[in-house]
Amino acid sequence: MNKSLNTLQQLVVAAAAEKKAEDILILDLRNRSDLTDYFVICSGNSKMQVQAIVDSILEKIYTTKQKLSTIEGYATGNWVVVDLEDIIVHVFHKDARAHYDLERLWGDVPVIKAAG
Repeated sequence: MNKSLNTLQQLVVAAAAEKKAEDILILDLRNRSDLTDYFVICSGNSKMQVQAIVDSILEKIYTTKQKLSTIEGYATGNWVVVDLEDIIVHVFHKDARAHYDLERLWGDVPVIKAAG
């Protein structure tokens, strides 16, 4: 794991990696967005895996004092957004990730290849 990641980033990345999330990236939005500081983007190969990745992240978050703002898309398991305020986690089904291509949309921000 990248030692430059902050504690919350490490927790999210580790939780996703535990469930075999693929292509885990962190986009540094600090100089581009007032909405959040970072996007964490990862993908799974099925609805069940996407939900398992989210469940793992939530289990880790609930053991901390971190605020959970909202979760969207969990029931469909296609694109789940977990808003942790300073970090917004996007867990995609691999096909949805290719379709929406957030990495391209935010292509001008620094990218950290975290794991997976």
